[in-house]
Amino acid sequence: MTTIDTDTGALEAMLSHHAALADGVARRVGALRAAAEGGARHETAAAELVAYLAEEVLPHAEAEEGTFYRAAAAKADLAETVAGMMDEHRQLVSLVEQLATAGDTSGALRHAEAIGSLFARHVTKENELVLPPLAADEAVYLAGLLAEMHRRTEAAKQGTPATEGAAAPDAEATLVRLLLRAASQLADAGQGDAACTLAAEAWTAVRASRPELAVRVTAALHRLVRSVTAEPVSLSPGRPAPRDGSDALLDVRALAPAQRHEKIFATYGALGPGTGFVLVNDHDPKPLRYQFEAEHAGRFTWDVLEAGPTVWRVRITRPAETPGRADDAERGGSAAAPEECGSAAAPGAEPELDVRRFPHGQRHDVIFTAFDALAEGTGFVLMNDHDPRPLRYQFEAEHAGRYSWDYLEAGPEVWRVRIGRLTGAQA
Repeated sequence: MTTIDTDTGALEAMLSHHAALADGVARRVGALRAAAEGGARHETAAAELVAYLAEEVLPHAEAEEGTFYRAAAAKADLAETVAGMMDEHRQLVSLVEQLATAGDTSGALRHAEAIGSLFARHVTKENELVLPPLAADEAVYLAGLLAEMHRRTEAAKQGTPATEGAAAPDAEATLVRLLLRAASQLADAGQGDAACTLAAEAWTAVRASRPELAVRVTAALHRLVRSVTAEPVSLSPGRPAPRDGSDALLDVRALAPAQRHEKIFATYGALGPGTGFVLVNDHDPKPLRYQFEAEHAGRFTWDVLEAGPTVWRVRITRPAETPGRADDAERGGSAAAPEECGSAAAPGAEPELDVRRFPHGQRHDVIFTAFDALAEGTGFVLMNDHDPRPLRYQFEAEHAGRYSWDYLEAGPEVWRVRIGRLTGAQA
Protein backbone atom coordinates (compact mmCIF):
# COMPACT_ATOMS: atom_id res chain seq x y z
CA MET A 1 0.00 0.00 0.00
CA THR A 2 1.42 3.43 -1.00
CA THR A 3 2.20 5.73 1.91
CA ILE A 4 0.35 9.06 1.78
CA ASP A 5 2.02 11.83 3.77
CA THR A 6 0.02 14.93 2.80
CA ASP A 7 -3.43 15.94 3.94
CA THR A 8 -4.45 16.75 0.37
CA GLY A 9 -3.44 13.28 -0.78
CA ALA A 10 -5.24 11.72 2.19
CA LEU A 11 -8.46 13.60 1.39
CA GLU A 12 -8.30 12.54 -2.26
CA ALA A 13 -7.66 8.93 -1.23
CA MET A 14 -10.63 8.94 1.13
CA LEU A 15 -12.98 10.41 -1.46
CA SER A 16 -11.76 7.90 -4.05
CA HIS A 17 -12.22 4.96 -1.68
CA HIS A 18 -15.71 6.13 -0.74
CA ALA A 19 -16.60 6.31 -4.43
CA ALA A 20 -15.30 2.77 -4.98
CA LEU A 21 -17.25 1.40 -2.02
CA ALA A 22 -20.45 3.18 -3.08
CA ASP A 23 -20.07 1.84 -6.61
CA GLY A 24 -19.41 -1.67 -5.31
CA VAL A 25 -22.56 -1.62 -3.19
CA ALA A 26 -24.69 -0.05 -5.96
CA ARG A 27 -23.59 -2.60 -8.57
CA ARG A 28 -24.37 -5.54 -6.31
CA VAL A 29 -27.73 -4.11 -5.29
CA GLY A 30 -28.45 -3.61 -9.00
CA ALA A 31 -27.57 -7.24 -9.73
CA LEU A 32 -29.98 -8.43 -7.07
CA ARG A 33 -32.68 -6.10 -8.40
CA ALA A 34 -32.15 -7.39 -11.95
CA ALA A 35 -32.44 -10.98 -10.76
CA ALA A 36 -35.66 -10.23 -8.89
CA GLU A 37 -37.23 -8.29 -11.77
CA GLY A 38 -36.18 -10.95 -14.27
CA GLY A 39 -37.79 -13.73 -12.29
CA ALA A 40 -34.42 -15.35 -11.52
CA ARG A 41 -33.41 -16.67 -8.11
CA HIS A 42 -32.00 -14.01 -5.81
CA GLU A 43 -29.73 -16.06 -3.56
CA THR A 44 -26.48 -15.79 -5.53
CA ALA A 45 -26.76 -12.02 -5.95
CA ALA A 46 -27.70 -11.65 -2.28
CA ALA A 47 -24.68 -13.70 -1.21
CA GLU A 48 -22.38 -11.52 -3.34
CA LEU A 49 -23.75 -8.36 -1.73
CA VAL A 50 -23.50 -9.76 1.80
CA ALA A 51 -19.92 -10.91 1.20
CA TYR A 52 -18.89 -7.49 -0.15
CA LEU A 53 -20.46 -5.68 2.77
CA ALA A 54 -18.93 -8.05 5.33
CA GLU A 55 -15.46 -8.10 3.78
CA GLU A 56 -15.09 -4.47 2.65
CA VAL A 57 -17.74 -2.04 3.89
CA LEU A 58 -18.21 -3.04 7.54
CA PRO A 59 -14.47 -3.28 8.36
CA HIS A 60 -14.05 0.18 6.80
CA ALA A 61 -16.91 1.54 8.90
CA GLU A 62 -15.47 0.07 12.09
CA ALA A 63 -12.06 1.61 11.35
CA GLU A 64 -13.59 5.02 10.63
CA GLU A 65 -15.16 5.19 14.06
CA GLY A 66 -11.79 4.98 15.80
CA THR A 67 -10.07 7.51 13.55
CA PHE A 68 -11.92 10.13 11.47
CA TYR A 69 -15.10 9.95 13.55
CA ARG A 70 -13.18 10.31 16.79
CA ALA A 71 -11.39 13.42 15.48
CA ALA A 72 -14.66 14.89 14.17
CA ALA A 73 -16.57 14.18 17.40
CA ALA A 74 -14.07 16.35 19.27
CA LYS A 75 -15.48 19.36 17.39
CA ALA A 76 -18.62 20.70 19.03
CA ASP A 77 -20.29 21.51 15.71
CA LEU A 78 -19.73 17.95 14.38
CA ALA A 79 -20.48 15.86 17.48
CA GLU A 80 -24.17 15.42 16.69
CA THR A 81 -23.43 14.62 13.05
CA VAL A 82 -20.91 11.96 14.04
CA ALA A 83 -23.37 10.39 16.49
CA GLY A 84 -25.88 10.09 13.65
CA MET A 85 -23.27 8.58 11.34
CA MET A 86 -22.38 5.95 13.92
CA ASP A 87 -26.05 5.11 14.34
CA GLU A 88 -26.22 4.57 10.57
CA HIS A 89 -23.37 2.08 10.91
CA ARG A 90 -25.50 0.11 13.39
CA GLN A 91 -28.46 0.27 11.00
CA LEU A 92 -26.24 -1.03 8.21
CA VAL A 93 -25.10 -4.01 10.30
CA SER A 94 -28.72 -4.86 11.12
CA LEU A 95 -29.75 -4.67 7.47
CA VAL A 96 -26.86 -6.92 6.43
CA GLU A 97 -27.95 -9.53 8.97
CA GLN A 98 -31.53 -9.34 7.69
CA LEU A 99 -30.39 -9.69 4.08
CA ALA A 100 -28.21 -12.71 4.95
CA THR A 101 -31.21 -14.55 6.42
CA ALA A 102 -33.94 -13.34 4.03
CA GLY A 103 -36.00 -16.32 2.94
CA ASP A 104 -37.69 -14.90 -0.16
CA THR A 105 -36.87 -12.66 -3.11
CA SER A 106 -39.10 -9.75 -2.10
CA GLY A 107 -37.60 -9.61 1.40
CA ALA A 108 -34.04 -9.81 0.08
CA LEU A 109 -34.70 -7.04 -2.44
CA ARG A 110 -36.32 -4.85 0.21
CA HIS A 111 -33.29 -5.16 2.50
CA ALA A 112 -30.85 -4.69 -0.37
CA GLU A 113 -32.59 -1.52 -1.56
CA ALA A 114 -32.54 -0.18 1.99
CA ILE A 115 -28.82 -0.90 2.22
CA GLY A 116 -28.15 0.83 -1.09
CA SER A 117 -30.09 3.97 -0.14
CA LEU A 118 -28.63 4.16 3.37
CA PHE A 119 -25.05 3.72 2.21
CA ALA A 120 -25.34 6.26 -0.61
CA ARG A 121 -26.69 8.89 1.79
CA HIS A 122 -24.08 7.96 4.37
CA VAL A 123 -21.14 8.38 1.98
CA THR A 124 -22.47 11.73 0.77
CA LYS A 125 -22.67 13.02 4.34
CA GLU A 126 -19.15 11.82 5.11
CA ASN A 127 -17.78 13.50 1.99
CA GLU A 128 -19.64 16.79 2.47
CA LEU A 129 -20.06 17.20 6.24
CA VAL A 130 -17.22 15.35 7.96
CA LEU A 131 -14.11 15.27 5.77
CA PRO A 132 -13.92 18.94 4.62
CA PRO A 133 -13.87 20.41 8.17
CA LEU A 134 -11.18 17.92 9.18
CA ALA A 135 -9.10 18.75 6.12
CA ALA A 136 -9.39 22.46 6.88
CA ASP A 137 -8.23 22.08 10.48
CA GLU A 138 -4.46 22.51 10.75
CA ALA A 139 -4.50 20.68 14.08
CA VAL A 140 -5.76 17.50 12.40
CA TYR A 141 -3.18 15.33 10.61
CA LEU A 142 -5.41 13.74 7.98
CA ALA A 143 -2.67 11.55 6.52
CA GLY A 144 -1.96 10.10 9.96
CA LEU A 145 -5.64 9.33 10.48
CA LEU A 146 -5.74 7.61 7.09
CA ALA A 147 -2.73 5.41 7.96
CA GLU A 148 -4.32 4.48 11.28
CA MET A 149 -7.61 3.73 9.55
CA HIS A 150 -5.85 1.37 7.13
CA ARG A 151 -4.33 -0.47 10.09
CA ARG A 152 -7.67 -0.72 11.85
CA THR A 153 -9.40 -1.89 8.68
CA GLU A 154 -7.00 -4.79 8.33
CA ALA A 155 -7.44 -5.62 12.03
CA ALA A 156 -11.24 -5.57 11.61
CA LYS A 157 -11.02 -7.91 8.62
CA GLN A 158 -8.87 -10.32 10.62
CA GLY A 159 -11.02 -10.16 13.75
CA THR A 160 -8.15 -8.87 15.93
CA PRO A 161 -8.12 -5.86 18.28
CA ALA A 162 -7.04 -2.62 16.60
CA THR A 163 -5.74 -0.74 19.66
CA GLU A 164 -3.50 -1.36 22.61
CA GLY A 165 -5.39 -2.12 25.77
CA ALA A 166 -8.17 -3.84 23.82
CA ALA A 167 -9.28 -7.36 24.58
CA ALA A 168 -6.77 -10.13 24.07
CA PRO A 169 -6.32 -11.24 20.44
CA ASP A 170 -8.83 -13.78 19.21
CA ALA A 171 -6.62 -16.86 18.82
CA GLU A 172 -9.20 -18.92 16.91
CA ALA A 173 -9.89 -16.08 14.47
CA THR A 174 -6.17 -15.61 13.93
CA LEU A 175 -5.63 -19.32 13.27
CA VAL A 176 -8.54 -19.41 10.83
CA ARG A 177 -7.11 -16.39 9.02
CA LEU A 178 -3.70 -18.07 8.76
CA LEU A 179 -5.22 -21.35 7.55
CA LEU A 180 -7.22 -19.55 4.87
CA ARG A 181 -4.11 -17.64 3.80
CA ALA A 182 -2.26 -20.96 3.50
CA ALA A 183 -5.16 -22.40 1.53
CA SER A 184 -5.06 -19.45 -0.87
CA GLN A 185 -1.33 -19.97 -1.37
CA LEU A 186 -1.93 -23.65 -2.11
CA ALA A 187 -4.57 -22.73 -4.68
CA ASP A 188 -2.22 -20.19 -6.29
CA ALA A 189 0.41 -22.94 -6.52
CA GLY A 190 -1.96 -25.17 -8.45
CA GLN A 191 -2.97 -27.32 -5.47
CA GLY A 192 -6.66 -26.44 -5.52
CA ASP A 193 -7.88 -29.75 -4.12
CA ALA A 194 -5.44 -29.56 -1.19
CA ALA A 195 -6.50 -25.94 -0.57
CA CYS A 196 -10.17 -26.88 -0.41
CA THR A 197 -9.45 -29.85 1.85
CA LEU A 198 -7.54 -27.60 4.27
CA ALA A 199 -10.38 -25.06 4.34
CA ALA A 200 -12.94 -27.80 4.95
CA GLU A 201 -10.92 -29.13 7.90
CA ALA A 202 -10.80 -25.59 9.34
CA TRP A 203 -14.58 -25.36 8.94
CA THR A 204 -15.05 -28.63 10.83
CA ALA A 205 -12.91 -27.34 13.70
CA VAL A 206 -14.91 -24.15 14.28
CA ARG A 207 -18.36 -25.12 13.02
CA ALA A 208 -19.96 -25.72 16.41
CA SER A 209 -18.01 -23.42 18.72
CA ARG A 210 -17.59 -20.41 16.42
CA PRO A 211 -20.38 -20.33 13.82
CA GLU A 212 -19.44 -16.80 12.73
CA LEU A 213 -15.97 -18.05 11.79
CA ALA A 214 -17.47 -21.09 10.08
CA VAL A 215 -19.49 -18.79 7.81
CA ARG A 216 -16.28 -16.98 6.86
CA VAL A 217 -14.57 -20.29 6.05
CA THR A 218 -17.53 -21.46 3.96
CA ALA A 219 -17.36 -18.26 1.91
CA ALA A 220 -13.62 -18.79 1.37
CA LEU A 221 -14.24 -22.42 0.38
CA HIS A 222 -16.66 -21.30 -2.32
CA ARG A 223 -13.93 -19.07 -3.75
CA LEU A 224 -11.20 -21.69 -3.46
CA VAL A 225 -13.20 -24.39 -5.16
CA ARG A 226 -13.04 -22.40 -8.41
CA SER A 227 -9.34 -23.24 -8.55
CA VAL A 228 -10.04 -26.97 -8.67
CA THR A 229 -9.75 -28.32 -12.19
CA ALA A 230 -9.80 -32.03 -11.35
CA GLU A 231 -12.53 -34.10 -9.76
CA PRO A 232 -12.69 -33.00 -6.09
CA VAL A 233 -11.75 -35.22 -3.17
CA SER A 234 -11.50 -38.95 -3.49
CA LEU A 235 -14.39 -40.39 -1.56
CA SER A 236 -13.72 -43.25 0.78
CA PRO A 237 -15.06 -46.49 -0.66
CA GLY A 238 -18.43 -47.51 0.65
CA ARG A 239 -21.46 -49.49 -0.38
CA PRO A 240 -24.18 -47.17 -1.73
CA ALA A 241 -27.60 -47.48 -0.20
CA PRO A 242 -30.17 -49.10 -2.51
CA ARG A 243 -32.08 -46.67 -4.68
CA ASP A 244 -35.76 -47.44 -4.44
CA GLY A 245 -37.14 -44.03 -5.45
CA SER A 246 -38.26 -43.22 -1.92
CA ASP A 247 -35.55 -40.68 -1.09
CA ALA A 248 -36.83 -37.37 0.24
CA LEU A 249 -36.04 -34.20 -1.72
CA LEU A 250 -34.23 -31.37 0.06
CA ASP A 251 -34.53 -28.28 -2.15
CA VAL A 252 -32.42 -25.52 -0.60
CA ARG A 253 -32.77 -23.02 -3.44
CA ALA A 254 -35.34 -20.94 -1.57
CA LEU A 255 -33.18 -20.71 1.56
CA ALA A 256 -30.89 -17.83 2.39
CA PRO A 257 -27.27 -18.79 1.58
CA ALA A 258 -26.30 -18.62 5.26
CA GLN A 259 -28.90 -21.28 6.13
CA ARG A 260 -28.25 -23.88 3.44
CA HIS A 261 -25.31 -25.89 4.74
CA GLU A 262 -26.69 -26.14 8.28
CA LYS A 263 -30.00 -27.49 6.96
CA ILE A 264 -28.22 -30.01 4.74
CA PHE A 265 -26.10 -31.34 7.60
CA ALA A 266 -29.11 -31.49 9.89
CA THR A 267 -30.94 -33.57 7.29
CA TYR A 268 -27.97 -35.91 6.98
CA GLY A 269 -27.87 -36.15 10.78
CA ALA A 270 -31.42 -37.49 10.84
CA LEU A 271 -30.71 -40.30 8.37
CA GLY A 272 -30.79 -43.89 9.50
CA PRO A 273 -28.28 -46.41 8.09
CA GLY A 274 -28.99 -47.24 4.46
CA THR A 275 -31.11 -44.15 3.78
CA GLY A 276 -30.53 -40.93 1.93
CA PHE A 277 -32.00 -37.79 0.38
CA VAL A 278 -31.69 -35.89 -2.88
CA LEU A 279 -30.24 -32.40 -2.56
CA VAL A 280 -31.47 -29.81 -5.08
CA ASN A 281 -29.35 -26.67 -5.47
CA ASP A 282 -28.87 -23.76 -7.88
CA HIS A 283 -25.08 -24.12 -8.10
CA ASP A 284 -22.53 -26.92 -8.05
CA PRO A 285 -22.36 -28.03 -4.37
CA LYS A 286 -18.67 -28.89 -4.68
CA PRO A 287 -17.73 -26.88 -1.52
CA LEU A 288 -20.28 -28.92 0.43
CA ARG A 289 -18.65 -32.13 -0.76
CA TYR A 290 -15.34 -31.05 0.74
CA GLN A 291 -17.10 -30.33 4.02
CA PHE A 292 -18.75 -33.76 4.01
CA GLU A 293 -15.39 -35.40 3.36
CA ALA A 294 -13.84 -33.43 6.24
CA GLU A 295 -16.63 -34.26 8.69
CA HIS A 296 -17.93 -37.66 7.54
CA ALA A 297 -15.11 -39.38 5.63
CA GLY A 298 -16.12 -42.95 4.82
CA ARG A 299 -19.65 -42.48 6.17
CA PHE A 300 -21.50 -41.03 3.19
CA THR A 301 -22.00 -41.56 -0.53
CA TRP A 302 -22.34 -38.81 -3.11
CA ASP A 303 -24.11 -39.50 -6.39
CA VAL A 304 -24.54 -36.64 -8.90
CA LEU A 305 -27.89 -37.02 -10.64
CA GLU A 306 -28.00 -33.71 -12.50
CA ALA A 307 -25.13 -31.27 -13.06
CA GLY A 308 -26.47 -27.89 -14.14
CA PRO A 309 -26.37 -25.50 -15.76
CA THR A 310 -29.28 -24.16 -13.68
CA VAL A 311 -30.11 -27.07 -11.35
CA TRP A 312 -27.86 -29.54 -9.55
CA ARG A 313 -29.25 -32.70 -7.95
CA VAL A 314 -27.09 -34.90 -5.71
CA ARG A 315 -28.12 -38.01 -3.82
CA ILE A 316 -26.45 -38.13 -0.39
CA THR A 317 -26.75 -41.28 1.70
CA ARG A 318 -25.60 -42.83 4.94
CA PRO A 319 -24.44 -46.34 3.96
CA ALA A 320 -25.90 -49.31 5.82
CA GLU A 321 -22.42 -50.42 6.84
CA THR A 322 -19.96 -47.69 7.85
CA PRO A 323 -16.57 -47.68 9.58
CA GLY A 324 -16.34 -47.04 13.29
CA ARG A 325 -15.42 -43.72 14.79
CA ALA A 326 -11.72 -44.24 15.30
CA ASP A 327 -11.05 -41.68 12.56
CA ASP A 328 -13.10 -39.14 14.51
CA ALA A 329 -10.85 -39.56 17.53
CA GLU A 330 -7.75 -39.23 15.36
CA ARG A 331 -9.03 -35.94 13.95
CA GLY A 332 -10.19 -34.67 17.34
CA GLY A 333 -13.87 -35.05 16.53
CA SER A 334 -16.51 -35.30 19.21
CA ALA A 335 -18.16 -38.63 19.87
CA ALA A 336 -21.37 -36.72 20.51
CA ALA A 337 -21.42 -34.90 17.19
CA PRO A 338 -25.06 -34.59 16.12
CA GLU A 339 -24.35 -35.40 12.50
CA GLU A 340 -22.79 -38.71 13.47
CA CYS A 341 -26.09 -40.04 14.75
CA GLY A 342 -26.63 -43.58 13.60
CA SER A 343 -23.30 -43.92 11.81
CA ALA A 344 -22.38 -46.98 13.84
CA ALA A 345 -25.88 -48.16 14.62
CA ALA A 346 -27.16 -51.60 13.84
CA PRO A 347 -29.46 -51.96 10.83
CA GLY A 348 -32.93 -50.70 11.70
CA ALA A 349 -31.74 -48.70 14.71
CA GLU A 350 -32.92 -45.13 14.93
CA PRO A 351 -30.37 -42.32 14.82
CA GLU A 352 -29.64 -40.01 17.72
CA LEU A 353 -29.66 -36.25 17.19
CA ASP A 354 -27.45 -34.68 19.85
CA VAL A 355 -28.01 -30.92 19.73
CA ARG A 356 -25.97 -30.07 22.82
CA ARG A 357 -23.03 -28.68 20.89
CA PHE A 358 -25.21 -26.40 18.77
CA PRO A 359 -25.73 -22.77 19.84
CA HIS A 360 -29.15 -22.46 21.47
CA GLY A 361 -30.41 -20.22 18.69
CA GLN A 362 -29.87 -22.99 16.11
CA ARG A 363 -31.16 -26.05 17.95
CA HIS A 364 -34.87 -25.90 17.18
CA ASP A 365 -34.26 -25.28 13.47
CA VAL A 366 -31.96 -28.33 13.33
CA ILE A 367 -34.55 -30.48 15.11
CA PHE A 368 -37.42 -29.45 12.84
CA THR A 369 -35.21 -30.02 9.79
CA ALA A 370 -34.48 -33.53 11.03
CA PHE A 371 -38.21 -34.18 11.55
CA ASP A 372 -39.05 -32.89 8.06
CA ALA A 373 -36.62 -35.44 6.60
CA LEU A 374 -38.26 -38.42 8.35
CA ALA A 375 -40.20 -41.00 6.40
CA GLU A 376 -43.53 -42.13 7.86
CA GLY A 377 -43.16 -44.64 10.67
CA THR A 378 -39.58 -43.61 11.46
CA GLY A 379 -38.07 -41.39 14.11
CA PHE A 380 -34.96 -40.21 15.86
CA VAL A 381 -33.83 -39.83 19.46
CA LEU A 382 -33.24 -36.24 20.51
CA MET A 383 -30.49 -35.63 23.09
CA ASN A 384 -30.50 -32.31 24.94
CA ASP A 385 -29.05 -30.71 28.09
CA HIS A 386 -32.41 -29.50 29.38
CA ASP A 387 -36.04 -30.59 29.29
CA PRO A 388 -37.20 -29.84 25.71
CA ARG A 389 -40.75 -29.03 26.85
CA PRO A 390 -40.86 -25.71 24.91
CA LEU A 391 -40.03 -27.69 21.77
CA ARG A 392 -42.99 -29.98 22.40
CA TYR A 393 -45.36 -27.00 22.39
CA GLN A 394 -43.90 -25.98 19.05
CA PHE A 395 -44.37 -29.50 17.68
CA GLU A 396 -47.97 -29.44 18.86
CA ALA A 397 -48.57 -26.14 17.10
CA GLU A 398 -46.78 -27.17 13.90
CA HIS A 399 -47.39 -30.94 13.62
CA ALA A 400 -50.42 -31.76 15.81
CA GLY A 401 -51.53 -35.35 15.18
CA ARG A 402 -48.51 -36.10 12.98
CA TYR A 403 -45.80 -36.85 15.53
CA SER A 404 -45.09 -38.97 18.59
CA TRP A 405 -43.14 -37.90 21.67
CA ASP A 406 -41.70 -40.38 24.17
CA TYR A 407 -39.31 -39.57 27.01
CA LEU A 408 -36.51 -42.13 27.28
CA GLU A 409 -34.41 -40.24 29.85
CA ALA A 410 -35.41 -37.19 31.90
CA GLY A 411 -32.35 -35.49 33.36
CA PRO A 412 -30.95 -34.17 35.48
CA GLU A 413 -28.07 -33.67 33.02
CA VAL A 414 -29.26 -35.38 29.84
CA TRP A 415 -32.72 -35.62 28.31
CA ARG A 416 -33.47 -38.17 25.57
CA VAL A 417 -36.76 -38.04 23.69
CA ARG A 418 -37.84 -40.23 20.80
CA ILE A 419 -39.64 -38.13 18.20
CA GLY A 420 -41.41 -40.03 15.42
CA ARG A 421 -43.45 -39.26 12.32
CA LEU A 422 -46.75 -41.16 12.52
CA THR A 423 -47.84 -43.38 9.66
CA GLY A 424 -50.88 -42.24 7.73
CA ALA A 425 -51.10 -38.86 9.48
CA GLN A 426 -52.72 -36.03 7.55
CA ALA A 427 -50.37 -33.25 6.42
